[in-house]
Amino acid sequence: MKKIALISGIIIFMAVAGSVLFRDKENEPEYRTDKIVKGDIEMTVTATGTVNPVTTVLVGTQVSGTIKELYADFNSPVKKGQLIARIDPALFEAQVNQAKANLLSAKANLEKAEAALLDAKRTLNRNKELFLKNYIARSDLDTSETNYETSVAGSSAAKAEIAKAEAALNLAGTNLRYTRIVSPVDGIVVSRSVDVGQTVAASFQTPTLFTIAQDLTKMQIDTNVDEADIGKVMVGQDVEFTVDAYPDLTFKGKVFQVRNAPITVQNVVTYDVVIIVDNPEFKLKPGMTAEVSVIISVKKDVLTIPNAALRFQPPEKAKTAERPKGPGVWILEQGKPKRIPVSTGISDGKDTELVSGDIKEGQDIIVESLAPAKQPSMPSGPRMF
Repeated sequence: MKKIALISGIIIFMAVAGSVLFRDKENEPEYRTDKIVKGDIEMTVTATGTVNPVTTVLVGTQVSGTIKELYADFNSPVKKGQLIARIDPALFEAQVNQAKANLLSAKANLEKAEAALLDAKRTLNRNKELFLKNYIARSDLDTSETNYETSVAGSSAAKAEIAKAEAALNLAGTNLRYTRIVSPVDGIVVSRSVDVGQTVAASFQTPTLFTIAQDLTKMQIDTNVDEADIGKVMVGQDVEFTVDAYPDLTFKGKVFQVRNAPITVQNVVTYDVVIIVDNPEFKLKPGMTAEVSVIISVKKDVLTIPNAALRFQPPEKAKTAERPKGPGVWILEQGKPKRIPVSTGISDGKDTELVSGDIKEGQDIIVESLAPAKQPSMPSGPRMF
C-alpha cells in the first residue's frame, strides 16, 4: 500500500513539474528579426496637384453682339493676330457711318462759322474807319466789335465740334475693329465657350470666348504642400510624379516656385508649390491630377534599418530596468533582447538611414514580437450551475 502511494505521488509530482515547465516554455517570447542591409534611401515630400499650361490666355470681347462666324475650334493651332471669330459688324458699321456724317456736318459748320467771322471782321474794320470820321455812333462800333468776338467764339466752337466728331468716329471705328476677335499669342485653343448665333454681352465684364494655351510643351503643376513639410521644399529640387492616365510612367520635373501666400481650408494650412515639367510628346493634358513626390534628399549605399525595428518594444518582463532616451534597436543576445542605441538619418517611410551604432551590415535586429498577447484574467466568483 505504501509503495502504491509513493508511486502515485511521484507520478503526480512529475505531472505538475512537466506542466509548469511546459507552460514556462510556452510563455517564452519569440521574435521576428530582420537584417541590417545596405541600400539607397530617398526622402520625399508627397503632395497632390493639377497639371496646367504655363501660360493660359483668356480671349474675350470688348463689344456686345451676335457671334457671326467662328474660325477656330478645340485643339486648333493659332498664330498671333490670326482671326478666330467675328461678331456681327452691321450695327458698328452703321455707327461708323453716322460718325462720319457728324464729322462732315461739323466741318460744314466750321466753314459757316469762318465765313461769319470774316464778315464780322470786315464790318468791324469798316466801322472803325467810319467812327474815326464821325460818320457813325460809338454804339455802332461797339456792336460790330461784339459781333466779331461772337464770330470768333463760334469758329472755336465749330472747331471743337469737329474734334468731338473725330473722336466719336475713332471710337466707332475701334468698336468695329473689336468685332474681329484675333489671337493675342501663338498657341493651341484649349476651350471654346461660344457658338455661331450666340449673343455675348460685354456690359459689366468681358465674356471669355476662347482659352488659348501658349505652349503645351511646357506645363506646370500647382501643388498644395502641408505647412509641416513646406520648410523642406526648396526651388530647384527634383520632382517625380504620376498621373492616372499613365500609371506605369513616371514623369520628372523641378520645383520652380514656393509661394508664400497661405491657403487655409478647414483650419488646414498649405502652400502652393509650382513645378515645371517638359511635355514634348503632349502626353500631359490640362486638368490632370498628379501625385507628386518632391525629392528632398538621396543617400546612396548606406546602412538601412527597417522602421519597424525602431518602433519595436519588448514585452514587459524582457525590458531593462531603465530605457535610455533616443532611438535604438533590439538584438537577441543569448536568447534575450538587448537594446543598442543608434543615430539615424533620413527616412523614406519604410527604412531609415543608420548613421552610427554598435551594429553592422548583416546583423539581425528584432522587428516584431511573436509572443501571443496576454489575455486579461476573468474575475473569480461563485460558479452557477
